[in-house]
Amino acid sequence: MATNINKEAVKKISKNWLAQAESDLKSAKYNLSGKKLDIAAYLCQQSVEKALKSLYIKINNKLWKTHDLVKLAELVKAPKKIIGLCNDLNPIYTEDRYPDYSDIIPAKKFQESEVKDFLYKSKEVLKWTKENLKSLESSESSKRKTKSKK
Repeated sequence: MATNINKEAVKKISKNWLAQAESDLKSAKYNLSGKKLDIAAYLCQQSVEKALKSLYIKINNKLWKTHDLVKLAELVKAPKKIIGLCNDLNPIYTEDRYPDYSDIIPAKKFQESEVKDFLYKSKEVLKWTKENLKSLESSESSKRKTKSKK
């Protein structure tokens, strides 16, 4: 499901989603260092979801309401490597939110090495997303300059 966003508000809303994605990633690192592995894992997934939504908003002037990282990555035309990272992170949302998802509650499910891997993958997706947001900004800036010269 998508919600349209006023064109004038797109830039601010997209930046807010990215800022929250970066904050979630910092909080994931903090929780990893405090051995709160389930929270760190969840925040890794959330940081990627919010970053991809930031890019989706910038491209489409609307918010797509989903938690499916693979679908979001496909919608923003991410390369296979990024889609693969999203596929690895995708199950965290369900595994970490619902204690009845498996026999092991989320608080005891994740290993430190696994969460470190999630953190690495999340950083890679955020890096790619920021590069694409920057590229879009440059492209828009060039278009505005071209229009003003006419």
